[in-house]
Amino acid sequence: MNTEELRVNIEKALDEIRPFLQSDGGDISLLSIEDGKRVMVKLEGACVGCSVNQMTLKSGVEMTIKKYAPQIEQVINVGA
Repeated sequence: MNTEELRVNIEKALDEIRPFLQSDGGDISLLSIEDGKRVMVKLEGACVGCSVNQMTLKSGVEMTIKKYAPQIEQVINVGA
């Protein structure tokens, strides 16, 4: 899978997650993909100060991204 395909697959994953985040007043954006293994994202809006955002990131976001792009090893929230 090339970098462009990887980016498209990760965006598809984020599109699947986004409605849940938006319903709580938050959002997420893809910042970068490093070494084809790490995804840098930014949680936005209500997700920034939310105490469950680390849990949401690990369980929901990372799991969904790995479903679309199994080679991803880590998803990192680059904070607010």
